[in-house]
Amino acid sequence: MTDDVLNVVFFVFHTSWIAFTCLGWIWRRTRRWHLLAVSLTALSWFGLGLRYGWGYCPFTDWHWEVRARLGHHDPPSYIQLLIHELTGIDLGPIGADALAVITLAAVAVLSVVLYVLDRRALCARPRS
Repeated sequence: MTDDVLNVVFFVFHTSWIAFTCLGWIWRRTRRWHLLAVSLTALSWFGLGLRYGWGYCPFTDWHWEVRARLGHHDPPSYIQLLIHELTGIDLGPIGADALAVITLAAVAVLSVVLYVLDRRALCARPRS
């Protein structure tokens, strides 16, 4: 694949991952997958982050490599780039990091609580 195609693929995949991480808790059928996505994201940020730096995301790392070959000079945060591309607003690195952490924390709590409630409801259901 050419770098132009890879750039689009990364934008679509990474943005879809973020959208699912933000919204996947809404639908009962996707809650298990959402919990997995949130867990993998947190594992990357905080687990891989121990080695590569807080908030490390391999998707961002790989995407930045492609974009560097295309001549782009990107901010440190994919969220910062995404917000700028979608709205024209320059959130800045601190604002982007705060938005990302607050959002991940909120959806993680939602995901765990809803998953537990769903499991309890399933277990409480009378069997025929």
